[in-house]
Amino acid sequence: MDYKTTIGLEIHIELKTNSKMFCSCKNDSDEKIPNLNICPICLAHPGTLPNINKEAIKKVIKTALALNCQIEKNPYFERKNYFYPDLPKGYQISQYALPLSKNGYLETPIQKGFKKIKIERIHLEEDTGKLIHPQGKDYSLIDFNRAGIPLMELVTEPDIESAKEAREFARQLQLILRYLGVSEANMEKGEMRCEVNISLSRERKLGTKVEIKNLNSLRAVEQGIKYEIERQKGILKKGEKIIQETMGWDESQEKTFSQREKEESHDYRYFPEPDLPPLEINKEFLEEIKIEIPELPQARKERFKKEYYLSEKEINLYVSQKDLGQYFEKVISELRNWVKEKKFKEKIGTKEFKKLIKLASNYISTDLQSLLKGKSVGDKSFLITSENFAEFITLIYIGEISSKIAKTLLRAMFETGGDPSQIIEDKGLKLITDEKQIKKVVKEIIKKNQKAVDDYKKGRESAIQFLVGQVMAKTKGTAGPEKVIEILKKLLK
Repeated sequence: MDYKTTIGLEIHIELKTNSKMFCSCKNDSDEKIPNLNICPICLAHPGTLPNINKEAIKKVIKTALALNCQIEKNPYFERKNYFYPDLPKGYQISQYALPLSKNGYLETPIQKGFKKIKIERIHLEEDTGKLIHPQGKDYSLIDFNRAGIPLMELVTEPDIESAKEAREFARQLQLILRYLGVSEANMEKGEMRCEVNISLSRERKLGTKVEIKNLNSLRAVEQGIKYEIERQKGILKKGEKIIQETMGWDESQEKTFSQREKEESHDYRYFPEPDLPPLEINKEFLEEIKIEIPELPQARKERFKKEYYLSEKEINLYVSQKDLGQYFEKVISELRNWVKEKKFKEKIGTKEFKKLIKLASNYISTDLQSLLKGKSVGDKSFLITSENFAEFITLIYIGEISSKIAKTLLRAMFETGGDPSQIIEDKGLKLITDEKQIKKVVKEIIKKNQKAVDDYKKGRESAIQFLVGQVMAKTKGTAGPEKVIEILKKLLK
């Protein structure tokens, strides 16, 4: 029996601002010392008043514009009333009736093209503190460092129909947030947290909604939904009813568990925040924000396809890692300068420049990635300038270094940040061009490897590769392989 799956997402994102939402305390989600970034305002001491963080407003509107939302002209904040130990005020300053934005969408890649998943609203609120439960103890501790951090909440319409779609929506959103610079959206650090509302039905109307709280990885989003679909199917097949409740996700056992019955919006007794005035979002403010919106992931992907003739895998790498994509483009720009001004004796046309682009991309996406070991080219510890990398690619292209030398040279550049030509000079890595010198080494290798010589003369072509390898090892990669093969074949006739 088939059931229709209906899924909506509520995604909370901690915004990257210097200070908290309603006070001047430092916004630092990485702070390890508990209760360091706190003050009377974010701890809700009597007589204190909140002040609105303008930068947080800008970041929400920037996100909303990037996601095709309508911006509310006069949004206002409200009190969302509920009691929880890590909520200092006993209520949360949030938005409900008139949020900052609504009615947007995100075109999400699916198996056949794109699916437009509608966004009901994107609003702004303050984060709660954090409960710490020491293992084996009968008490909990509260860290209020996170309390009051500006928290953006995005709510989708129930347009999602599978676990895979939900994961892809969250992944695309995470990437857009990073491109916009509004949040690092690191789920492992709690900077982006997903909640899933899911229901199953056999009719056109929606089934009973169950919520899964605080999913802290893209994998957890997908696995949590998959498990919950099967759990609800099992209940419905027995002829029983689904209970509207809030579920947790047990990562170790990969299953949901009941936490409490689900609240409705009226349970929170929303009313306008009396200590904060309504906002006025004018055209000038919006235009100022629009100018700051950069090229977004999908636009970058389409442009890379047209401009750089790369494989789908390479393009996805440069889109998913924004810093790496920017570095790649800087290298290509520097290569254009090398072509125009420096070491190329003959004019390089479009066809040959495509080869240069491909060569640069091959080394960036493989050898450089291997050296980085998951780190970013945007880190201060990364030392290879785009100009030096372009020179490195040029040296390979014009045949001044072999592929073996290239690996040694790139590692030295990575470790020191040095100029490639200077490293070649200092380490004696210059390619041997003197045929007599290569011939001398080849004769020596032939003399020491009689079995390989005999095998080659018996028709075993692979034997010559062994001999080439021996010559390359002897010359530390400074002999050109093509020249070595040519001399070997002449001498072995």
